[in-house]
Amino acid sequence: MTAAHTTLSTAAAPAANPLALVAADMREVDAVIQQRLHSEVPLVSQVARYIIDSGGKRVRPALLLLMSGALGSTDTRRYSMAAVVEFIHTATLLHDDVVDESTLRRGRVTANQVFGNAASVLVGDFLYSRAFQMMVDAGDMRIMEVLADATNVIAEGEVLQLMNMHDAALAEADYLRVIRSKTAKLFEASTRLAAILAGSPPELEAQCAEYGQALGTAFQVVDDVLDYEGDAAELGKNLGDDLREGKVTLPLICTLQRCSADEAALIRQAIEDGNTDRLGDIQRIVQGCGGLAAARVTAQREAQAAVDAAAALPPGKHTDALLQLAAALLERRS
Repeated sequence: MTAAHTTLSTAAAPAANPLALVAADMREVDAVIQQRLHSEVPLVSQVARYIIDSGGKRVRPALLLLMSGALGSTDTRRYSMAAVVEFIHTATLLHDDVVDESTLRRGRVTANQVFGNAASVLVGDFLYSRAFQMMVDAGDMRIMEVLADATNVIAEGEVLQLMNMHDAALAEADYLRVIRSKTAKLFEASTRLAAILAGSPPELEAQCAEYGQALGTAFQVVDDVLDYEGDAAELGKNLGDDLREGKVTLPLICTLQRCSADEAALIRQAIEDGNTDRLGDIQRIVQGCGGLAAARVTAQREAQAAVDAAAALPPGKHTDALLQLAAALLERRS
């Protein structure tokens, strides 16, 4: 398989996990994570390890490693930069769960429920600061610029989402702006960093970044779809959490464009009140009016954009895995 002229159907993932190709590299990253999690303050390491060891897929660092492989990079800094990406992601999770008052993540009780909100926020701060120490160690101002910008955009996305809470009139463009900031930006940074470490020319770096941004956008749309059609045991979180928090995601936006006036009134009221008492009815409306199908079309469009961006990559098994990953995420159930 080559990246050129590839579609999602021809990039269909095999039974094997596309991330398995970088399993050995991920063990190197895990070693860096364990080393750099150390703190003289025991609670810091305890809280950080609790969430990092909670079974996440570590897609973002794996993306950096896959893209490095596709570009033929052997720069050993890829391991520490992959750990940095995971630290930034983990810090956002710790903060998110406090803001959202979440009780379940990845099938486990959230860190804020176990250790308290104050400890979760402060350990999130520790992970951010440790990440920036590691960026300095890399000795490359371009790396620092990319990660500093990404962290700033992610924070802006969090605030944008907060401003949009309980707004039943939220437009699709505003929703996409939030997820491209809040979620896709770190995917983009991961693949861009791989290009920087490989010494890629600006045009190729931009294509690598486009792949990450499109993949991250598709990833979040699918995640939002699963909040209305997934299985709580598989997802590792409570169904309807988005609605309870007043988050207006793409399945609801698409449904409001298609459902009856009475159905729309029910959904708007639930959004404005953050009320999940009629979650079952709302799930049936979202499914019956085509809201989930329409949202999945958007996810497919973004995944195809990722495949198109990968056309700039050299052919090889790592590029094939990146293509397969774009197809595989559309089938995810957790």
